Amino acid sequence: MISHANLVNAVDVPIVKLVPRNERQVSKKYLQRIEASLRAVGLIDPFVVFRQGDNYEILDGGLRYPMLLEMGVETVPCIVANQREAFTPNRMVNQLTASQEMRMLRKSLEELDESTIASALGISGISHRLNAGLLKRLDPLVAKAFEAGKLSLQSAKELALVKPERQTEILALMESCNDYSVTFAKGMVLKTPVAKRAKTNSQRTPWNRTEEKKTSLLNRLREAEQQQDFYSSLYRQYATNLMKLVMYVRSLVSNPRLREYLSTKYPEQLEIFEQIINSTEA
Repeated sequence: MISHANLVNAVDVPIVKLVPRNERQVSKKYLQRIEASLRAVGLIDPFVVFRQGDNYEILDGGLRYPMLLEMGVETVPCIVANQREAFTPNRMVNQLTASQEMRMLRKSLEELDESTIASALGISGISHRLNAGLLKRLDPLVAKAFEAGKLSLQSAKELALVKPERQTEILALMESCNDYSVTFAKGMVLKTPVAKRAKTNSQRTPWNRTEEKKTSLLNRLREAEQQQDFYSSLYRQYATNLMKLVMYVRSLVSNPRLREYLSTKYPEQLEIFEQIINSTEA
């Protein structure tokens, strides 16, 4: 539902008094879907506007505005906001879940035919959104839980990978733990014995994916071991070279004539050499 905290009254505004804001950049397909909906079922959602003198600045509805102009619409239903906020009310609207969308489409089919609804949504058909194939693969209790919104679409798809009796077992576990998440569903499906797994034409079953993950993990471990060997070898070479350098510095400082020369000409370098020797001896 839209929050009405910043909205006041609803009015019909002459379209010539509407002033669009900066144009949003959206895909051509998205625009075609909006236009298809307008032509099929008309304007359903009112614009959200902010009054500026005799005109109204469009806060939400800018994409529909030029389409309505082209269609010759003279007045547009608007909700007038009392604050000029750069917001889109769609962000305040809870997105439909798959089960809610399915119920909405079924309700629409009581009054409209499938082609009209598909045209309004800007898609070729709605049968895939009714999830008829998925519902056939679900146990009636599981299907009921999905339609009631307890199970997400992804969770329902996971349960469809096992036989109906196993589905009800998993559903009972979900209810006892109050956990209907996809993660829980996937975990229970992975633990399903072979005899309770449903037949599927897909080669990428959860159990096959598990083997793939194991193989991928082993490959990553091998790569890590190779990198470890490389860096260990590099470190050993570095330590050897460092020890050789320290021995060379010690031989320089231990020579009385060189030490006297360094002390006279390069006292700072001599101090650094001594620090190197002292640190290695420590």
